[in-house]
Amino acid sequence: MTNKSRTSGQLIEMDETTKHVVDMASFATMLGTLGAILPPLAALFTIVWTAIRIYETKTVQKLLFGDQYED
Repeated sequence: MTNKSRTSGQLIEMDETTKHVVDMASFATMLGTLGAILPPLAALFTIVWTAIRIYETKTVQKLLFGDQYED
């Protein structure tokens, strides 16, 4: 089965092998994009998580709320 599409008024036929190759290239591009985005995103989540953990410590809670903080 072939896939037909029009480009500039001409009919282009694309066989299944070509479609699979283009699909794999598209998938590889998507993975590359995710690979570039994930490290900064992971760093951001790490910073946020660390800030939350520091905020929850007894020392910070006592500094912020004084005697109101109880263990």
